[in-house]
Amino acid sequence: MPTTIAPSAGTVFGGHLQPKAAFYLQASIALSFLMGSSAPTPLYAIYRAQWGFSATTLTLVFAVYAVAVLVSLLVAGRLSDHVGRRPVLLAASLAQAVTMAMFATATDVSDLLLARAIQGLSAGAALAAVGAGLLDIDKSRGAIANSVAPMLGTALGGLVAALMVQYLPAPTHLVYAVLGAVFVLQAVGVWFIAETAPKRPGALGSLLPRFAVPSAVQGPLTLAAPAIVAVWALGGFYASLGPTLVRSLIGSNAVVLGGAALFVLAGSGALAVLVLQHRQPLTLARLGAVALLAGVALVMAALQVRSVTLFGLGTAIAGVGFGAAFQGALRTIIGLIAPHERAGVLSVVFVISYLALGVPAVAAGYGLAKQGDIVTTALEFGATVIALALLALLGTRRRRG
Repeated sequence: MPTTIAPSAGTVFGGHLQPKAAFYLQASIALSFLMGSSAPTPLYAIYRAQWGFSATTLTLVFAVYAVAVLVSLLVAGRLSDHVGRRPVLLAASLAQAVTMAMFATATDVSDLLLARAIQGLSAGAALAAVGAGLLDIDKSRGAIANSVAPMLGTALGGLVAALMVQYLPAPTHLVYAVLGAVFVLQAVGVWFIAETAPKRPGALGSLLPRFAVPSAVQGPLTLAAPAIVAVWALGGFYASLGPTLVRSLIGSNAVVLGGAALFVLAGSGALAVLVLQHRQPLTLARLGAVALLAGVALVMAALQVRSVTLFGLGTAIAGVGFGAAFQGALRTIIGLIAPHERAGVLSVVFVISYLALGVPAVAAGYGLAKQGDIVTTALEFGATVIALALLALLGTRRRRG
């Protein structure tokens, strides 16, 4: 029997799309935006071969996106709480379509950097708005969608792009053309959804960067922060340097391998969110920290003995930790947010996430350039993630107390 989505108190409907259709449309936007962010991952090897840039430049290209998302979240993250979700999502979807055209026509690294910057700016504005919009329609299912959509989008973006590059023509154009068409169709869909956040004064004031959350959220967010940083730092490493690591481990230059590791990590995380959705947030946080510890330890052991099987197993277990820990953190925080604070608080959560996604990846790229050994860089990175996972596990004990 199909599930009926019950609107939250105060939700305003009246558009052409029913609440259930609007919910899935917005979930698809979160999914496709993250697909777009990870789609260039398997193409980096082609770009490096064509344009001859270094591993440090590669991580810079990756980090530009994360920095742009951060800037956008800080400036426009709270905007949809004032002007509504629809205008922000419509503008962001059209901007994403434009960036796909920029990627498809890129001729050098500067074009790639510009496209990643604009992509990040539009994604940052949309992530908070779409996350809040999902909660407006259904708070419980919205919390799950906010956890699973970024992971599933990250997983599918890298793998689908890798498969298209490996087996279909026009490797640096086709994936962007497909995603561009998706963004245009989603913009059309947004035009027909009803607004779920009534307009409130203070839109211009909301554009002033602010990194603050309501007092009720501060303690839980502080305890959850190590887990958020750990999982997104690991995701950033797999998205930026994962293809290089996998090719070194396997000894193959097959493009599809570049998206495989990221797919296993993020895909198992998305699956964990769905399977464990009925567990209590504290249980999820504890399980996530333990799985992250075990998974990363296995990955580090696999690199020492150069075992592809062990590497895949460790990545999958770490992915379970990714999904469980992030869902536990989100559900703990979401239960404390008032409706008019949703976009603002989610923007802070995503700021932490994208700082963790970008900064460690750049540091790892610098370490790789300095040492010249991807395995050593990965081992050092893994040790840092394990330390963060231990802090996250300690945080779950504090919350229980």
